[in-house]
Formats: sequence, C-alpha cells, structure tokens
Amino acid sequence: MKHFAELINALETTNRTNAKIEAIIDYLERTPDEDKVWFIALFTGKRPKRNVGTTSMKEWALEITKLPFWLFQESYSSVGDLGETLSLILPPPQKKIEYSLAQWMNAIADLKDKTEIQKKEFVLESWNGLDYTERLIFNKLIGGSFRIGVSGKTLINALTRFSGQESSTLMHSLMGKWHPDEVSFNDLISAENINPDNSKPYPFCLAYPLEKGPEDLGKPDEWQAEYKWDGIRGQIIRRNDEVFIWSRGEELVTEQFPEIMESVQTMQGDFVLDGEILAVKDNNILNFSDLQKRLNRKTLTKKMLAEIPVEVFVYDLLELEGNDLREKPISGRRAMLEELLLNEAPENIKLSRNIEFEKWEDLHEIRENSREINSEGLMLKQKNSPYHSGRKKGDWWKWKVNPFTIDAVLIYAQKGSGRRSAYYTDYTFAVKNGDSLVTIAKAYSGLTDKEIMEVSRFVTKNALEKFGPVRTVKAELVFEIAFEGIALSNRHKSGVALRFPRIVRWRKDKTVNDIDNLEEIKKLIP
Repeated sequence: MKHFAELINALETTNRTNAKIEAIIDYLERTPDEDKVWFIALFTGKRPKRNVGTTSMKEWALEITKLPFWLFQESYSSVGDLGETLSLILPPPQKKIEYSLAQWMNAIADLKDKTEIQKKEFVLESWNGLDYTERLIFNKLIGGSFRIGVSGKTLINALTRFSGQESSTLMHSLMGKWHPDEVSFNDLISAENINPDNSKPYPFCLAYPLEKGPEDLGKPDEWQAEYKWDGIRGQIIRRNDEVFIWSRGEELVTEQFPEIMESVQTMQGDFVLDGEILAVKDNNILNFSDLQKRLNRKTLTKKMLAEIPVEVFVYDLLELEGNDLREKPISGRRAMLEELLLNEAPENIKLSRNIEFEKWEDLHEIRENSREINSEGLMLKQKNSPYHSGRKKGDWWKWKVNPFTIDAVLIYAQKGSGRRSAYYTDYTFAVKNGDSLVTIAKAYSGLTDKEIMEVSRFVTKNALEKFGPVRTVKAELVFEIAFEGIALSNRHKSGVALRFPRIVRWRKDKTVNDIDNLEEIKKLIP
C-alpha cells in the first residue's frame, strides 16, 4: 500500500499530464505484478463492491475518538469528504501494516461473508496500522468510493511507454470483462488470452467538436454527414450466437435493451455494430430524459417497454465474420453495413441515414433545424477515415447546434474534493418562479481558478444556513448557464431537467432581478 499511496499523492499534487505519466511509470517499475493488475483495475473503474457501510465506519471512528457528533459533523462539513474526515480525526497508528495493494484488495473482498463484528475488527485493526494517506485510500477502497483524476488516455499513454505496446492494442486489451484475480499483468499488457469470451468490444472512435463552420475542412465531396443523436453510444456484438451490448462507458448493458438483443439474435453471422441507442415511439425520437427512465433498472416492466421503446441507429460496422474492418475507409465500411442491414432487415435496428449535400452551405440550415427531430446537430466524417481508437483530430467532427443559455442565480454551494477541497466549487442555481426562486440546475465547471477563489470568499462571507457540507448563500451572484436540452421532470422542484448544464460566464453586469423566469424557460421544451 505504501507505493500505491505515494502514487496517489503524486497524482493529486500535479496538473501536468507528463508528471502524472512519470509517476505511474515509476510506480509500475517498483511494484509486483499482482499489484499492477489491481492498479489497472482501480484506474479503469473496476472498483470492489462496498462490503462495509459508511454509517458503521463513522460510528466506529466516533467510538475510538470520543468526539461529540456535532463536532464530527462540523469537521465533515468543512472537509467535504467522509473518507478524508475519518482519516484526519483518527489517532496516529500504533503499528505498521505492510500489506501489498493486492493483499489489501483480497482482504477487502473477503469481508463479503464476514459478520458485522468481524468487519469492525478488520477496519479498526487496519486503521491502527496505516498512516494518514494510506488510511484515506483504505477508507475509499472499503467504502467503494475510490476515484482518481487520471484520464483513460493518460493511463494508456503511461502503459504504452512502460510496456512498448501500441496504445490501440492496450485499449482493446483493457476493455471488456476481466477480473484482477483471473488475469496476470503480462496477459493485460501483451493482449494475449484477454477476453477469450465473445463479448470483447473495440475502443470507441470519438469525434472532436467543430467550433466554426466546416468550410475549412476541404472539399465537401470528401465528407459524409449524419445527424448527431443524443442517446447511449453502444457497440452491438454478435459472435458465435451470443449477443452483447456495450456502452461507451465500458458497461455491459445488454439486459437493459432486450428488444435490441432479441432483434440481433434473429440475425445471421458474426458482426460488431457501432450506433446510438435511442428512445423511439411512433417514429419520433424521444428526449434523452425518457431514455434515462429505462437505465440501470433491475426489472423492465411490460408497461415501461411499451411506453419507452428503444431502437439503435447504426452508423458503422467494425467487424464482420471475424474480420476486423477498422482500418478500411468508412465509405467501405458503410457500404458493407448497408448490405448487412438490407439483407437482414432486423426490427429495432435502423441505418442512421447519410445527409445528402453538394456544398457546405447546404448543411447550415439542416444543422440549425436539427433540434426539430431531437438531434444535437451533425457529424462530419472523412470518407477515407479508418475507425480510430479514441480521438484523432481531423477525421471525425461533431458540429453541434449552439446550446441553450439562461441566466440564473447561485443559491447553494459545496466544497469540492481532492485539490479543490478547500474551495466551494459545486454550485446550485435558481431562476424566478413567480415571486420566489426555484432550483433549476447544478454545475461544477466553467469558472477559472481565480473566479473559484472569488466565489469561495463570497460564500464564506455570505453563508445563510448549513446543511452538512452545503451552504445556502445570499442570492446575489448571477451566472450564464448553458445546456444541451430540456425536458419535463417530476424529480426536480422546477418540473424541468436540463441536459449537461455548465457555467458559461459570471454575469457581474447583472443582478438577481435580471435572471430568467421558469415559465419562459419551459417554452424551450420541444
């Protein structure tokens, strides 16, 4: 755990990508292979299930420290993170436990079948043998909240430099179903014997945002245009009569879309499709908020399947009869895809149509009107482009319609985590609703470090009430909030949900009297 704690500390104390890569390589050079496997698992989101409740951990810490509950709450409110708060209030360790990361992870997993008394003994014994940083990591691992601010691209770049493997090979190797207890580090790095099951997906090809018009991209006839859909990006895999659906977030979501799975099962042969899963009813594409109602449910009722049916709009063919097609130009892959779907004609699987155009000017109006069919804009793809792993600038572009914007006032603030734990960075905004205010959205991004510090000073001086780590503040600071879509919602006080809200700018030129009215905002709902 010592080396892992040193790695986490190094990663949390720098913003420089190269410094993070160097820290990861240094860790890999010093740690045994079984720890390397768990490191990759944790950094790719394969966190262990929570086997110890956070309420129990809190109670045990108070029992040790004899702190009054109100003082613990004050400390928690100030720190903003339970694992960090527990690490800070606990007394110094009386001994030193020298477990490796793999040993800790196996011990944590073994808690699944332990009694509450045995869990308590394990946690207290562990706290008494770990220093502050190790204890913090332990708390997050055992509480199931371990997260680290390292992008997948940074991780892959570090592993590429360490192993000498191609980045695309490593990305492919790390995706799919695997467990740290079942593979070796060499298996992961060499990409041999990884995911022998039929479910293995490919790394997704991603597009860059097109900030200006497409006129600088070259000749129009070298490009194809499609609508950009707002759904769940997915790879639909059929191999050896088995069907798997993977989300872009590397989650296996097959059971959440039974109608798509059943349609693919009726098809012949082996293939891997790339497309967008959408809620579609009576040939109309529904809002993403409707699709959300179906996600992550253990049971999909007949009523829900009938009210929110789904289809997948397919736009690429990555594999056919075991042959990897990704290096072929998209024009060729598209032709093979059209032939496949024409021959099979499966239900709930449609070809995302190409938009015919002769000159770039033809696309401007189509893009501006794309919201009328619940599209976010257009995708532009170079006809000769292969299917890259991740993003490669120049071949694929997403040309989205301009976002909606409103002016709203800050009413709640909460401190961030990690490097931002000393500042208020999580904000809740409100708009007018008659003579009162109603919350409309939360946002966490869009301000500079200097502005964050300025807002934090305002919150500290103008806090009205405390609810745990949350502060109610005077309704004075106005911000312009951008969002991609809006829909009715019973789960929000305002009755509406905003899609991807973020701060555009701090409107120091406006007061709370200038913010938008809820009734006017509702008129944006399609």
